[in-house]
Amino acid sequence: MTDAQETAADTPLRTTGGGPPDDVVSAPIPLLEPREGIPPVVADNDALAEVVAAFAAGTGPVAVDAERASGYRYGQRAYLVQLRREGAGSALIDPVGCPDLSALGEAIADAEWVLHAATQDLPCLREIGMTPTRLFDTELAGRLAGFARVGLGAMVENVLGYALEKGHSAVDWSTRPLPDPWLRYAALDVELLVDLRDALEAELERQGKLEWARQEFDAIASAPPAPPRKDPWRRTSGMHKVRRRRQMAVVRELWTARDQVAQRRDVSPGKVLGDAAIVEAALNLPPNAHALAALPGFGHRMSRKQLEQWQAAVDRARAIPDAELPQPGQPLTGPPPPRAWADKDPVAAARLTAARTAVSALAERLTMPQENLITPDTVRRLCWEPPARPTPEAVAEVLSAHGARPWQIEQVTPVLVKALTEGED
Repeated sequence: MTDAQETAADTPLRTTGGGPPDDVVSAPIPLLEPREGIPPVVADNDALAEVVAAFAAGTGPVAVDAERASGYRYGQRAYLVQLRREGAGSALIDPVGCPDLSALGEAIADAEWVLHAATQDLPCLREIGMTPTRLFDTELAGRLAGFARVGLGAMVENVLGYALEKGHSAVDWSTRPLPDPWLRYAALDVELLVDLRDALEAELERQGKLEWARQEFDAIASAPPAPPRKDPWRRTSGMHKVRRRRQMAVVRELWTARDQVAQRRDVSPGKVLGDAAIVEAALNLPPNAHALAALPGFGHRMSRKQLEQWQAAVDRARAIPDAELPQPGQPLTGPPPPRAWADKDPVAAARLTAARTAVSALAERLTMPQENLITPDTVRRLCWEPPARPTPEAVAEVLSAHGARPWQIEQVTPVLVKALTEGED
């Protein structure tokens, strides 16, 4: 048993509400240094081979984490990968020096991977050859168990009684060499992850939710990579102000030009040109670079060459034939926005109100966020196009078709059947 496990065994589990129980009066213990010190950064194939052998020989679950450089670099690639396993200790791997970690992924393929907020890290891990077959997500486990605060620091503190430093989460992890304080922080992120997993598994078992969690984890592990987003320019912040099709074309052209520059320079698009500046240009349709320079976001520090580059994008939008301008909004593949239901289909709106109320009440009884009990989109789709006869079997079939897990179907079907029936009255 590790030191952390001994401490966890002696400490009452701190569950719902995000704070310690009344009988816990001691402050959390600051966790300042990894057990074996800061591991050396693995940045070449020889050192990586040693890590692969050590982790293949280790036992039990593998704690896995990754650090990205969001806000600094283009895309979501990993710039540091941290792992810890019983018998292998901790490892810090530089994916810049070791861009292919498929051998490591294969070495631990049969183990359960323990991640916090797995869906955030899995895409960048997949890019470097690491994909789990089994996982345990400590953040999702915390949600299902009813914790109010599910960040890693809050979970480690509330469950294990340790305080993690979280001061380096938003730094530029593409920096080389990485400073020792950052590496210490990174190593500590996986230091207690398996201990946290063990404590949460016990709590989920106590609440009768462990099988629910396993189904959720399996769904994450087996999910295919997300497809590329359609028309990503439509997600520009402030887009709700842009209502005319010509203005939308300006947003699209500026967004595309910015993305190309950001990718070429390997910097975050926001550092090339802000969303607010794109929207300002769209709303004002400047006729030339001089007029563009007068708009917020295109200030005096921008070079003439840059201004001409952005003005060229505006000019391309101005020249697009009317028939080829982007259409407002995106084609709906599901029900309309709920705010429109009362006018389009008052009966469906009544069904949705009843269903939302029922799901919210059930989630509260089960002490979990209602979006983890069943996704709001699934509820909307069921209420917009319910089965002709809302029997339990018919409702369960619809829920399954929309990706609901068996445990979710079992829990929500009775309340949704009742809500659909009441909504028709």
